[in-house]
Order: sequence, then C-alpha cells, then structure tokens
Amino acid sequence: MRAIVLREFGPAGNLRPEEIPGPVDEPGWVRINLRASALNWHDVLVRQGRYGSPLPHVPGADGAGVRADTGDEVLIVPSLWWGEDESFPARGWEILGDHRPGTYAEAVRVPAECVLPKPRGYNWAQAAALPLVGLTTFRALFARARLRAGESLLVLGAGGGVATMAVTLAAGIGATVVVTSSSERKIEQARELGARDGVLYTEPGWPRAAKAIVSGGFDVVLDSVGTWQDSLDALKPGGRLVVLGASRAEQAPLDVRRFYFGQYSLLGTTMGSPRDFAGLLALLAEHAIAPPVIDRSFPLDEAAAAHEYLEQGGGFGKVVLDHQ
Repeated sequence: MRAIVLREFGPAGNLRPEEIPGPVDEPGWVRINLRASALNWHDVLVRQGRYGSPLPHVPGADGAGVRADTGDEVLIVPSLWWGEDESFPARGWEILGDHRPGTYAEAVRVPAECVLPKPRGYNWAQAAALPLVGLTTFRALFARARLRAGESLLVLGAGGGVATMAVTLAAGIGATVVVTSSSERKIEQARELGARDGVLYTEPGWPRAAKAIVSGGFDVVLDSVGTWQDSLDALKPGGRLVVLGASRAEQAPLDVRRFYFGQYSLLGTTMGSPRDFAGLLALLAEHAIAPPVIDRSFPLDEAAAAHEYLEQGGGFGKVVLDHQ
C-alpha cells in the first residue's frame, strides 16, 4: 500500500511516500481503508522525535474511511487504551501514530473499540478532522472546565484546529466566546464561526481589552500556548484556566498569592477517552454545530508540503490529506 514513511526525525522533507506492506489482520482489530487523514500539531512533534516513535514510522492520528470487513463508513478515535478511570489515562494509553503505524497511509489497523460511524452529513475531510481536536476540545471545555450556556470563554488563538473547534462548540451551546490572534482576518473568521469578538495579543495589555468585551472577565480561559499569567489576568475571580499546550512557553511563573486569593482553578488536560468522544457526538446531535473547519487539503503524497504549510501558522482550521 501507499504510505508516508518517516525514516529519520527532523524537518518536514523527511516525510516521503513509499510502498509498504499493508496491515495484518488480528482478532479484536479492524482494518480501515482510509479516504482522508488530518494533520495535528502532535504529528509535527512525532516527526521531530519528541515521542520516541520507532523508525521507520508512519505518522498520523486522525483518519476516516471504510471498514474492510463490513464496508461501513467510519472515523477513527485515536485514543488507545484509555482505561476505566475517566479522571486520568491508564499507564498503557497512547495516541495512534505515536508508537504504532498511523493514518498517513492507504490503510490502517486499529482496535475495534476505536471505530465509530462517520457523522451524518460530514464529508471525508470533515470526518477525518473531527476526532483528535473534537475529543481534545470537548474534554477541555466540558469534562474538565464544565463550561455551561451563558458563561464566557476566552480562546487563546483563533486559527488552529482546537481553537476553531472550541469556538463552534462553545458558541453552539450558548456560551459567549472571545478569541485572541495576531491577525484581524482570523478574528473576523472567528466571528463568522460564532465568536462575539477578538483581541490582538500583539497589543500591550490585551487581557484588559478582552475582559472589557465581557464586562469583567471570563469564566473559562482555554490556553494552548502556555502563557498562564496573561490567561489569569483575563479570568474573573473564581474562574477556570484550562491548559492543553505549550507552543509558546514551557515555563509559566505565577503570582501565588494572587492565584489563591482569586480562587482560581488550574486544570490540565489532554485528548480524552472514548467515553468523552461519545459525549462529543451527543453534543453534536443535540445542538446545531457546524463540522470542523477545513483550511486546506493536500494529496497524500504531499504530506511534507502539508506539514510545511501547517508550521507556517497562517491557516484557519484543519489541514487534511486526501487519500482518494
């Protein structure tokens, strides 16, 4: 089968198309003939060697396609072996494409419990783009932060997959959403998805400007970049800071006294469990929420170009690979 193979960690150009053997059948596992896969920043870290993937390796966590045994149209939940405790993943938990062959291929093998029907009305690109960002965002906003209708949410960033998913999910349930960005164009695009407004984080004092939009501060801040002090500056007393990334900073000094006098909650989160994904699907069924935003599609063989585009940071929404 055709696949994108990484034989050496490093730049995007190390992702090259090759012909490799297809997945081997095994009880309890399902072969999916993929129609599309989606890129995540996590894939970039895999490519760079941050997760110690075995080489040679086929990356990719997200995908959608057809079950080889039944012909059903499905998507893949890339959260493998989460375990029974919903508060924290089990020791053996991993993300598809970390240590096992992933979705940058014509076919992939996954545990049967990680295969679910493709949502009605979704095309292949939208279905492939939903799982990782949908699951990650649902867990962050609803399983961890307990966001409710009528509350306010600040999303740091406006253009990435998690950010656009957060805007659509939160606005879809009736929360007030504000975003940050370095681009007025992305703020306008976020408004079109349901955000009330946005602020430029390149401007001094942007947390104050963001708080003014919602008259006093946010109930929840979703921080995928690691700028905790700015995030706390935007919260109202008693607010919840949800952290799921460190793309801009990996160290975050805090004013400890201010933190505890403010009665803030600091919540770490990752991609969630299959049960979280069931909650996501129920939420999508209950509310009129649009499918994931697709920024750009590349042919499978152009995965390297897709990674380069993703790393430039200029897009709005998800980058996908077309396998057809």
